[in-house]
Amino acid sequence: MMLMRTDPFREFDRITQRMLGDVARPVAMPMDAYRDGDTFIVHFDLPGVRADSIDLEIERNVLTVKAERADTAEKGREMVVAERPSGTFSRELFLGESLDADNISAEYVDGVLTLRVPVAEQAKPRKISISEGDGQAREIKA
Repeated sequence: MMLMRTDPFREFDRITQRMLGDVARPVAMPMDAYRDGDTFIVHFDLPGVRADSIDLEIERNVLTVKAERADTAEKGREMVVAERPSGTFSRELFLGESLDADNISAEYVDGVLTLRVPVAEQAKPRKISISEGDGQAREIKA
């Protein structure tokens, strides 16, 4: 696997929230990830987050995404329903050795942060020429 999330307690939190009915607690930012040819695409849902509050950092193949959504409750205002979490959100992804962490691109449109992580050149399939005893060369996919 080339891309793994490093959030082992997320499922536990989800089960606990269902059992206790705790909807006010902020949840991790939802994510979709898939491979499209030689690129991994990762989408994070960050509605209501300003682009300048998003921070991306890579350290030792761990990509950390942090974002902040301002509190909408104003002083003196009594909230009747407060289900939209505010504060700082964070998510970590482990980027496998076969991904090119130096060439990640990021785009934020309509509340969705999209990362494009290319597959490293050394991890891409390549052809190796093998010469046969008759002097003819043929290619075999490695």
